[in-house]
Amino acid sequence: MMAHFVYIMASRPNGAIYTGRTRDLLKRVEAHRAGMSTHTSKYQINKLVWFEVHDEFETSLRRERSIKGWQRAWKIDLIMQSNPHWQDLTADVPH
Repeated sequence: MMAHFVYIMASRPNGAIYTGRTRDLLKRVEAHRAGMSTHTSKYQINKLVWFEVHDEFETSLRRERSIKGWQRAWKIDLIMQSNPHWQDLTADVPH
């Protein structure tokens, strides 16, 4: 079974953020860093600060849509719960 990821990237602590979903998180992070997304490129969003893994597409889709609808403060709280120093988590992504 293939994993599905919901993730948040940021420009810096409390800076611009982007929420997304993908099946290949490492490839998607590299695409953001390479400037392949207009929004993340414009705001220099290049640090993976939060992610979670889902077994099913539908579960990940619902979670992504839910988080995208949240207030910014809730998204920051979500990041702070598991990554209070806003460290890049790319090395922690399961292969």
